[in-house]
Amino acid sequence: MSSLFSKTISLKKDFTVSDLEFKQLRDYIYDQSGIYIADNRKYLLENRLRNRLKDLHLKSFAEYYSFLHYDPSRRQELSKLFEVITTNETSFFRNPPQLKVFQEHVLKEIVNAQRDKNVKRLRIWSAGCSTGEEPYTLAIIIQEALKTAADSWDIKITANDLSEAVLVSARRGVYTEYALRTTPKEIVPKYFTKEDGGFRIKPEVQKLVSYGQINLSDRAQLKRVERSHIVFCRNVIIYFDDEMKRNVIGSFYDNLLPGGYLLIGHSESLHNISRAFKPTHYSGSIVYKKEA
Repeated sequence: MSSLFSKTISLKKDFTVSDLEFKQLRDYIYDQSGIYIADNRKYLLENRLRNRLKDLHLKSFAEYYSFLHYDPSRRQELSKLFEVITTNETSFFRNPPQLKVFQEHVLKEIVNAQRDKNVKRLRIWSAGCSTGEEPYTLAIIIQEALKTAADSWDIKITANDLSEAVLVSARRGVYTEYALRTTPKEIVPKYFTKEDGGFRIKPEVQKLVSYGQINLSDRAQLKRVERSHIVFCRNVIIYFDDEMKRNVIGSFYDNLLPGGYLLIGHSESLHNISRAFKPTHYSGSIVYKKEA
């Protein structure tokens, strides 16, 4: 057997996660983020972390586990870990049926209630905002709904994510044509400026969104988020086990103002997670209301 072939076999063995290494890393990720990786997703962990081992010149997943615990740069690596284990596939105006319900029912109800109180103040929380497509979409919808009156409103969309890397991209506000693939054609020239690097979100939209890193498993961090009229947390709780889901949904309930709404992903459900909200069914979407 040639030495080159032997080296290839060694590398393949080194970059395969054992059952023990998988359990150690899975438990560590859960402790740090609340993200639960099921046994049948072992291959996913292995595939997504393999490049981190190569970049750090480590020979095994056991070495990587030790690195996360003891290396002086472990905090920086934790950010990289969060970045590679979370899925950031998204686009503007994703899930149009739900966004239609948001604009025509949820937003309209909240805005009318605020007007009745003679208060022009709107707070929305985008929890798990990824690279910014969701909160910017919400800001555009608000601009479309309020039209010229938007300038007279105090509007803030708090946008959080676990990964600092995606937040850097969100704050930059420049997107490819692919990110705009589900965006109504008339929206693009109205709210984006075309430039060499892609499409830049316009300042009047960008100013409505405030970005910050947050770990949804840290209840103390969640308590510091300004109370909201509407919470969006789409395609995030699917990564959590039931206990973590209950904790996060409970934090959203506490954050919401009376009469506020929670919107989650179309494939997600609060069934067996929380009965605190009143579910309201619309065509193509369910929204959850915190009754006054």
